[in-house]
Formats: sequence, C-alpha cells, structure tokens
Amino acid sequence: MRLELHQVSKRFGESQALREVTLSLADFHSLAIIGPSGGGKTTLLRILAGLTAPDAGSVRIDGQTLDFSEPALLEHRRSIGTVFQSYNLFPHLTARENVLLPLVRVHGVAQPEAESIVATLFERFQLSRHAHQKPAELSGGQQQRVAIVRAIAIKPRFLVFDEPTSALDPEMTAEVLDFIAELRDEGRDLIIVTHNMGFARHVSDRCVFIADGLALEEGPSDSLFDRPQHPLLAAFLARVLRY
Repeated sequence: MRLELHQVSKRFGESQALREVTLSLADFHSLAIIGPSGGGKTTLLRILAGLTAPDAGSVRIDGQTLDFSEPALLEHRRSIGTVFQSYNLFPHLTARENVLLPLVRVHGVAQPEAESIVATLFERFQLSRHAHQKPAELSGGQQQRVAIVRAIAIKPRFLVFDEPTSALDPEMTAEVLDFIAELRDEGRDLIIVTHNMGFARHVSDRCVFIADGLALEEGPSDSLFDRPQHPLLAAFLARVLRY
C-alpha cells in the first residue's frame, strides 16, 4: 500500500486538528498512527476513510488522488472497511443480519451470494454460534468481532480501525487484537489508530507519530519505537511505556 499526503489541514471551529501534514509512505501492509489524545490521529484516519474532507491539501492512496466531492467520497467509503470503537451495530438486528444487510442494501450483492459470504465468514472467524444473537446478548469483544467481519465482508481495498479496543476490558481487548493481527497475517492492508503501544509495534510495518496536528515522525515500527528521533515522541513513549 502507498500513501501520500501533501499539506493536509483541518480545522474544527477554533481547534486546528491537522496542520499542513505531509507524508510519503510506500510499500506497507499495516500502518499504526500513534500520539497523544487530541493530537489529530482520528481526524487523519477519518480523512483517509473518506468520512471527513480536509480544508486544504491533497491525499493519494495507491497512486490515486482522493476526490473530496461528496459523490466521490461516497464511492470511496463504500470501498473501505471501517471499524469504530463503538461497534455501530444495529441493536434490533442479529449479528448475522448486521453483516448481511449492508451487503445487500448498500453494496448490491444478491441475497444468495450475500448469505453465502456471511456464512463463510462467521464459520471462518468462529462466530457461527452467535449468528442469531442480537448485540445486547453479545460481549463487547464479540460485538467488535462482528463489526470487523462486517467490514471485511465487502472485500475492502483496506481496513481502518479507530481505537477498536478502547471500550473493552483487558481480556476482550486481547481477543480483538488477536483477531486484527490474524487479518494482518492474511496480508490485508490495515491502518490503525491505537493507544496500545505493544500492539502498534507488533502489528504494524510502519508507524506515524501525530501530535499537535503535526506528523512529527514516521518510519519502520521497530526503529520508531527503539530509536525515536523527535524529542516529543521520545517523551511520549517514555510516558506511556512506563508501566
């Protein structure tokens, strides 16, 4: 996967979320975006997923310039698998229906084909016995796994994860992180915003450190964690890895 950003900026009212971010990342399968809360990580992820348009700047993904007109963004969003921290499952639908409905209604997959895709994925990821349960009957980890299966069912160009474990307890967190690592091992392209530094280092090829709306450092994950160059990154890692 290749990613190029040129002077990307975004403001929300009085808050400058991103400040002329310029990046050029090539030949990665998994990218972790790390940094302090409020530094711009989620805003950057939402721009890459086509959920937010920047105020200025350009974005190229795999050589294709992202068009920020609403019709083009709609098509882009349909090609991306997005997983949020809050699951976003329909509470009145079963786990199976939560995956099936978008395939049929949004992506136009024929009902028999969609049912086959869902059955295969639920079997593959050990969710079959939960297929007919509604979200309230599932644990947080199970709900997030259903949300991830929903994202990959559309055969996306890549997957984006926005703090996928922030609402989970430690045991459920490990379950979901193992699930995402399995997807990485299958060769799927991933972009992940996470506060879990051990996971970020383990699962990503490359890592970007965002703080104060700026991309202050990027590089191979091992190098970035072992030999941080920017003093703010060094201080951030010293603080979050202390315990």
